[in-house]
Amino acid sequence: MHPEATGELTNLLYDIALAAKVISGHVRRAGLLDVLGSAGETNVQGEVQQKLDVIANETIKRSVGYGGRVCVMASEEDEGPIPLPENSHPGKYALLFDPLDGSSNIDVNVSIGTIFSIHRRVSTGGNGAMEDLLQAGRKQVAAGYVIYGSSTVLVYTYGRGVHCFTLDPTIGEFRLHDPHAKTPPIGKYYSINESNYARWAEGYRRVVRCFKGIDPEANERKNARYIGSLVADFHRNLIAGGVFMYPGDTKNPNGKLRLLYEAAPLAFIAEQAGGAASNGATPILDLVPESLHQRTPLVIGSRDDVRFVEETVAQTAVSAA
Repeated sequence: MHPEATGELTNLLYDIALAAKVISGHVRRAGLLDVLGSAGETNVQGEVQQKLDVIANETIKRSVGYGGRVCVMASEEDEGPIPLPENSHPGKYALLFDPLDGSSNIDVNVSIGTIFSIHRRVSTGGNGAMEDLLQAGRKQVAAGYVIYGSSTVLVYTYGRGVHCFTLDPTIGEFRLHDPHAKTPPIGKYYSINESNYARWAEGYRRVVRCFKGIDPEANERKNARYIGSLVADFHRNLIAGGVFMYPGDTKNPNGKLRLLYEAAPLAFIAEQAGGAASNGATPILDLVPESLHQRTPLVIGSRDDVRFVEETVAQTAVSAA
């Protein structure tokens, strides 16, 4: 038992779950409501916002902001820290979230999701500060995601394993279906956007050749599976085993994925499920962020597959030097 527990973290997770139920309802009825297509604006990332992006972002802010559990929030869709609503009481946690990951797939009915990361407050007095948000992933107290697919699934960890819930529409509640999710040490799949092949370093090209069975020296053949929604690709690989890669390249040296909103929370889950995550050389959870929207290369999934990618990339770089 935890005699020091106050229930704040549990209640914060309930707040996030409530937001997920609302978002899930919008996603399921998207073709019947005026929520498909572009919202006509771009976000801080320079990406075109979809209508559901805006709805999901505002839903999470409203669900969490008034509860007294957080001192500050940050979203992939907003440029800076999100202030608490007027007259709300600041809590002891900082929340970072990607309200709708994979939103480019909304209009074609492909699985999308919400990703969140929770840190304990380190600032003192009043509302939270930037230092509460810019913490290394290793300091997360909880992280999770919700995937809106054939069913709505909530996956989270608070550092003691990974727990999976499915939304039961008959009662409107998330029901536990896997209390201790584990990912295989070696997986069946590799996931990467191969249209960027010409821009990768040779190490990642060799990795993909090995996975395809083209490199005669390697026995690492896998099946290619790439959805284009990070949360969906990660969830499949978490369950079935595999590795997802989004390396830096000549166009985007730091990759395109956000450290705080995507890489760090999923890395926490991966490690708790027996997997691993790195930027190709350093564990994601050890990276100390310098800005809210910092990007990072990402290699994440089954432990031995991630190690194989890291070793192949490093060996190829040494050979080329």
